[in-house]
This record gives sequence, C-alpha cells and structure tokens, in this order.
Amino acid sequence: MSTPAEKPRPPSARASAAQRYLFLFVLGLVMGVVATVMLMRALQARADHFPSSVMHVQQWHLDQLRAKVEQNRCEATDTLPHLRTLRVMADDLEPAFHDLRDDRRFATAASQMRRTLDASLASPPINCGTLGTATRDIGNACRACHQDFRG
Repeated sequence: MSTPAEKPRPPSARASAAQRYLFLFVLGLVMGVVATVMLMRALQARADHFPSSVMHVQQWHLDQLRAKVEQNRCEATDTLPHLRTLRVMADDLEPAFHDLRDDRRFATAASQMRRTLDASLASPPINCGTLGTATRDIGNACRACHQDFRG
C-alpha cells in the first residue's frame, strides 16, 4: 500500500493567514480607539464645568449687549436683563474659581467687575453711547482678570 505524498499548500493558505493577522491588527486598533474614547469621556465627565459655564454665560450676555449697540436697540428694556444677569453671575466668580478665591489679585478683579456692573445698573444706559461705554468698561473688567489668570 502506498501512502499519498504530502501535497504542498496552495499559496492562498499563506495569504489567508496574513489576512487573519491583518484583521486582528485592525480589530485591535479599533478596540483601542474605542477604549481611549470611552476613557476620555469618563475623565471629561468628572471635570468641574462650573467655571467655564460661568464664563460662557457672561460672555454670551456681554455679546448680546454689544449686539444691541450694533443694532441700535439700546433701550433700558433691551439692556437691563443682560446687565442684571451679568451682575448675578459676577457673584459666582469666587465660588466658581475656588482655587483662586484667596488670591488678592483675583478678589480685586472680581470686585472691580461687580463695581462696574453696579455702576451700570445704578445709572442704566439710556442710549447707545452710554451702553457702548458700559460694555467697554465691562469688557475691560473682564480683560483685567483674564490677563492675570487666563493661560
């Protein structure tokens, strides 16, 4: 009885092994990307969003006041809600930035922001000229703090 001779493997067998390795490599990359995204989202969820939220809301209201000047809609009914909201949000500066709460420069800048807003509310802007001046003063109060504490 004769034994059948070993037949050489067809070239497609080698190619299929390479395809398997390539598939596993790509699968590993995809799983690594998914795991990285999940990790980054978990770390982002743990971050404190309060400081940036306060800044975003204040910036939005200041932009609304600037838009009122550009639109020539400077009546007190159009501007006072934004000024009041800015003033209320200014009370949250120290709690929002608790790591800067004890810094004298930060406390001074926050107080200056409140003084500027209090002055604007005590004598509300009645025309676009005074509203432009008020928005410039508020912007300068923001800039004074950002120059010292923003990266």
